[in-house]
Amino acid sequence: MTHPYQNIPDAQRWSRAMAGRASADIDPVTPLPFRIDADARVVTAGSCFAQHVSRHLREQGLACFETEPAHPLLSDQLAAAFNYGIYAARYGNIYSARQLLQLWRRVTGAFTPVDDMWASAKGWYDPFRPTIQPGGFASPREYREDRRQHFAAVRRAFTEMDVFVFTLGLTECWASREDGAVYPLCPGVAAGEFDARKHELLNFSVNEVTIDLCAFIDEVRQINPSLRVILTVSPVPLAATAEPQHVLVATTYSKAVLRVAAEQACRLPGVYYFPSYEIISAAGPAYFAEDRRSVSEQGVRHVMSLFFRHLMALPDAQPPAAPSVSARDGFLQQTQAVVDTLCDEQRLDPSTTTNSRDTIG
Repeated sequence: MTHPYQNIPDAQRWSRAMAGRASADIDPVTPLPFRIDADARVVTAGSCFAQHVSRHLREQGLACFETEPAHPLLSDQLAAAFNYGIYAARYGNIYSARQLLQLWRRVTGAFTPVDDMWASAKGWYDPFRPTIQPGGFASPREYREDRRQHFAAVRRAFTEMDVFVFTLGLTECWASREDGAVYPLCPGVAAGEFDARKHELLNFSVNEVTIDLCAFIDEVRQINPSLRVILTVSPVPLAATAEPQHVLVATTYSKAVLRVAAEQACRLPGVYYFPSYEIISAAGPAYFAEDRRSVSEQGVRHVMSLFFRHLMALPDAQPPAAPSVSARDGFLQQTQAVVDTLCDEQRLDPSTTTNSRDTIG
């Protein structure tokens, strides 16, 4: 008797692909429909994993496509504080597919939110980038001028990019009841004021995430037809949930929805799923810190080594080695620099001590 499982590859059998293997030896990356060339214009966005891709590309000496650079007189530290050099443009973390789609429609003029500026005693804030300008903008005029420049930078990034790496982070988000505009953070957390009459919680379904993802890809490809897309799902659990349930249950729902939606979107040509979520999850405690949320430096390096090995058309490129342990303080400082990423979502759980930073996510 014959059956379809007789001659399948080792990668398709748990006993040969997973059982008995060390975490560092697990490689679930499937054959790729394309490779990223050294001169490709790569744009990253989404949750925190996208920041690791950008940083590792730079460390390999590859220039990421950047359309909104910092002023040359700004120090590296100050530029990072104002969110320059983290993504192609200064859009901050984009946690949901709806937020990504609305960003594209805002920069092309297809969507203009009614609630587009938050005033406070400290300054004026962008509701859709509430943490990119520490202390807020000094005046409405400064805010609008910055947004005009920012929109131009995003348009250029999305219409000229060769490869787009997007990390799906959350299904929960807060939106305006008036026009459905979604925010990266609940109003009142980093800026603005929460009002239950004006704001509502959304928790997207598989169908909603899939539609938003496919709509974004389709609309951008109308201008940039050769665009290739790499989707990933953040392995980092939710910092907090607004749903009346345990955060673990909310996290499980969110990751399941995002993973299925990514798979659905990969039916489009030139769209590939990179399994960063699976790589970290399979390792269990080995790749998570004591808080069971932050991913260790070892986990980040494993993910990025597979990314470079399989996706980059660079045979000699390898992610940076682990920091030297020549001095304990220096080692800890270097390790923190390797895995730290700007994570707005951490603000939802002020009891933590991560100082609004996170690792892979």
